[in-house]
Amino acid sequence: MTDYADQAPPRRQYQDETEAAAGNKSIGDAIGDVTRDMSVLVQQELALAKAEARQSASRAGQTAGMFAGAAVALFLFVVFLSLGLWVAISDNTGPGWGAVIVAAIWLVAAAVLFLVARAQMKKISGLTQTTETVRQVPNALKGHEERNR
Repeated sequence: MTDYADQAPPRRQYQDETEAAAGNKSIGDAIGDVTRDMSVLVQQELALAKAEARQSASRAGQTAGMFAGAAVALFLFVVFLSLGLWVAISDNTGPGWGAVIVAAIWLVAAAVLFLVARAQMKKISGLTQTTETVRQVPNALKGHEERNR
């Protein structure tokens, strides 16, 4: 468990009061106490949220770096695999034709990926539900919810 104590605002010190002393407080003093307590609570919650967000962002950055490293390693693997395939094919066809055949394989792979991506893009509909509900907000604020139906 992470300790966020050093990032939170100082805690308010409470003094135990007897019921008799607490009963002598004015309403203004009681409201002032409640307001101060709420202020401290909000400050502490904000400090906790900031600390957690910083920690999450740090972990996300580290994870993104690891994914980038994996992508570079995969890219190098594909490059060397392609070179190996080129050399293997070149033994039977010659270096020029081996390169053309490997390039053609990559062209087919790129075309397939493009067609799949284009089909997926056509399926994306956008933010239809959000757009609809945002359009209803002005009528709701004016008290004319019936116009939203």
